[in-house]
Amino acid sequence: MQLSVKDLSKLLNVTERTIYRWIKQQSIPVYRIHDQYRFNRIEILDWATTQKIYISQEILQDDAENNCTILSLTETIKKGGIYYRVEGKDKKMLLNSVVNLLNLPEDVNRESLLNAMLIREELGSTGFGDGIAIPHARYPVVTHIPSAIVSICFLDKPIDYGAIDGKPVNCLFTLISPTVRGHLNMLSRVAFVLKNKNVKNAIVNQMSRKVILNEIEKAEQSLGK
Repeated sequence: MQLSVKDLSKLLNVTERTIYRWIKQQSIPVYRIHDQYRFNRIEILDWATTQKIYISQEILQDDAENNCTILSLTETIKKGGIYYRVEGKDKKMLLNSVVNLLNLPEDVNRESLLNAMLIREELGSTGFGDGIAIPHARYPVVTHIPSAIVSICFLDKPIDYGAIDGKPVNCLFTLISPTVRGHLNMLSRVAFVLKNKNVKNAIVNQMSRKVILNEIEKAEQSLGK
């Protein structure tokens, strides 16, 4: 689904004038089709997440991919795992380490996955702020897994990640999705729970796997409400 300026104004809870200002500043991903501006949902959620801009959950609706399995973020992280002291001197080396840690089918081409993630980083850092980044491919590239996978990796040493707040990154929430719907849903959930002060505290202090999962689960319950 391509979004219009009016659609996007509603989803972001800003005026249409603000949308046009962002377009003029070339700060928002946009396409011009038949003299009208159109926006891709994945690109907008991706952009809004890294810019810490609120976006309505309505962006997850009207997707044709209704047959994919959508798990809770807590269950998705249990699948992906939580890792400590992950090494990498720069972004490429770090993401390579992360990709090799992911619990993926044997026939997944990890090099292609790494390249897709690096291409996304070239478009703009996925640094979320406060020492956290959310690396992912811009579009689903691992299509033969039943549901999304999210891993949490704490770095052995913080690195410069080009985050919006200029702070070095020491934790990655890595997202792998089989479908557009799964990608949108999980990216939205990660962004939501990272705004929770208890989750943020557990991450910043690199608490135990049990504590982190408990805090994320409690934060998710508030999302359901």
